[in-house]
This record gives sequence, structure tokens and C-alpha cells, in this order.
Amino acid sequence: MADLELRQLVKRFGEVTVVQKLDLAVAAGEFVVLLGESGCGKSTTLRMVAGLEDVTEGQVLIGGKDVTQAHPMARDIAMVFQNYALYPHMNVAQNMSFALDLAGRPKAEIQAKVATAAKVLNIEHLLARKPKELSGGQRQRVAIGRAIVREPQVFLFDEPLSNLDAKLRGHMRAELALLHERLGKTTLYVTHDQVEAMTLADRIVIFDKGRIQQVGTPGAVFNHPANVFVAAFIGTPTMNLLPARVGAQGQLSGAGFTLPQPGWLRERAISGIPAIPAIPGDQALTLGIRPQDLEPAADGPLALQVDVVEYLGTESQVIGRLVGSGAGGAAGDLRLVATLPGDAHSLIHQTVRLSVDAERLHLFDTTTGATLRL
Repeated sequence: MADLELRQLVKRFGEVTVVQKLDLAVAAGEFVVLLGESGCGKSTTLRMVAGLEDVTEGQVLIGGKDVTQAHPMARDIAMVFQNYALYPHMNVAQNMSFALDLAGRPKAEIQAKVATAAKVLNIEHLLARKPKELSGGQRQRVAIGRAIVREPQVFLFDEPLSNLDAKLRGHMRAELALLHERLGKTTLYVTHDQVEAMTLADRIVIFDKGRIQQVGTPGAVFNHPANVFVAAFIGTPTMNLLPARVGAQGQLSGAGFTLPQPGWLRERAISGIPAIPAIPGDQALTLGIRPQDLEPAADGPLALQVDVVEYLGTESQVIGRLVGSGAGGAAGDLRLVATLPGDAHSLIHQTVRLSVDAERLHLFDTTTGATLRL
């Protein structure tokens, strides 16, 4: 096991820059997930680490050694692909042992490593089968087993669960978490699925347009998003983002609501950090409210005209229009989502009043999108 470091990594295809001066350090044994939408540069970054894409600028270091120009086979990494990449004419055991055969390892050693990996992945009974005789989940286990037998310093995963159905993805997520706990290998994992990222990662690296937007633990990126992009990207349903201002009495006002100012914003002003001006109309900001933080309250400051209810068994996603009056006037065109307990179908076409703990509010600079909570 070794650490992994990316220094000022850049990748260009012609005049298009898809990865822009990326710096990232992954500790030995850490599970780090690169998360972002399709085309954001995360898979290209992984392929540069693997040596499958040339690096335009910057360095890739594994265990402190510069491998930027090294052949993929010389990097001591193992990669698991989205499409499994199994040889159809070989059985499971042959697929798993192929790299070791090429390296000229003793037959007894190869058999022992294949047997050990098969036991870890619970595919001992599949060793004689061909890939066409396997389910999608079984094929992915074989692909992972092929990586395990090589005993690399670093594991690389490129969207390994995206071809599986939802139930099997959930099962394989748990399998991967247990596998990492057992092996303790340094792992770089690419996905566009935030559930995978939140449940597997020690740290998440959130990408957008080839740049890192935030690096942090799952709890940090969810509870303390660095900017509007991260706030809107992390969380299901997505965070409610509303235009607002700080009023003369310190309250947060917008179209259809007036909310108390969170204590952390007042502390920011007292500490001497430049604060949002406490004069109405001086500065607009973006107010963020997680749907899970909204609660029904008879005298709540937010009034929601419910249009749609999505019942999920233990809770409901309630979607509607923010109504009422406030600093910005009528708010009939602002949408709001709230996560409420139980079956909320009785609220359709009704107006429900909601409250939120001021300390759970998120505030962002309207111009830069950066968080105001330092």
C-alpha cells in the first residue's frame, strides 16, 4: 500500500482543457471518490493515474515515486473498469490469473492467490465458468478479483457499478466497503452517483468542468458545502436555493418569507471578518435550505402551496410553490421541496406552513457562489 499524489495535473485534448491544474493527495490506505457529472474530467484524471492517458502537464506520484511517464504495467496499480473487460474465451480462474501468468509467476503461487481472492469475493463456485455464464454482479466480482490477485499498491475503479441494477448496486456497494476494510488498499474511485460516494468514501473530491470544487469527508461536503455548485449537487432531493437579503434587524428576507439570521453569521460580524451589510437592499445573497431541515409548524415562516407529493414509504417529498409576501413581493414562481415523515398525500393542493432551524441555513455569495460560512 502506498500514498498517491497528483501535482498540478493538466490534460488537454487539442485546444480543450478537460483537467485544470489539479492537486490532490491520497493517503496510504485511504478510499477517495472522484464525484461529478459526465464530462467533468474525473475519468480522464483516473486514466492519467493509470497511464492510459498522457499527462499534458504536472506529475503523478505513487509511493513518492514519479510515475508520470511510466508504462501502466510499471505503476503497480490495478484498475477495474465499468464494462468489466473480461476475456470471453477464458473461464473465471483464467481471467483472474491472466496478469500473473504474463508476469511469469509460479503456477502454485497463482493458484493460491486466485483461490484466496475467490474466497474473499464468494465466487469459488464460479471459477470454471465463462463470462457469458455469469450475471452482471458476478462479472464485476471477477473483475475485482483480477485486480486483487495482483496485490497492487493502488486500486483504481472507473464507475464499476453503473451497469448494474439498483438492487445489485446497493449490494455491491456493501461488498466494496467490506473489501476495502479487509484489504486496506489505497483506492481512487470514480462515479457520478452521489450515493456511492457518500457511502464508500473516506473523502469525496467534487469535480466541475475539470476543477476541484471541494474535498472533504461525506459529512463535510453535505453539511458545509463550499459553494452553490456543491450545495446543489450533493443531497437528494437537491438543496432549495432562494434569493434573499439581510434586513435592517438582521433577519433574512426574501419573496414570501422572513427568517431569523443564523448565529454563525452574527459571530462572523463580531469576529471582524467582513460581514454581509445589515442594511436592506445593500447586498443580495443566496439562501440554501435542505429539504430534510424543513418541518411542519402551525406558525412557520414559510408557506408552501403543495402541487406534488412523492411517497417513498417512510417519508414523502413534498413539492410546491412558495407563497405569501416578503421583501421581494409575491413568490408564486419559487419552487420549494420539503421532506416530511410518512404519507403526505393529504397535503396536495393544500397550503402547509414550514419552519427551519436558523443554524441549519446555508448562505452563499450571489456573485461568486462561495459559502459565507467560514
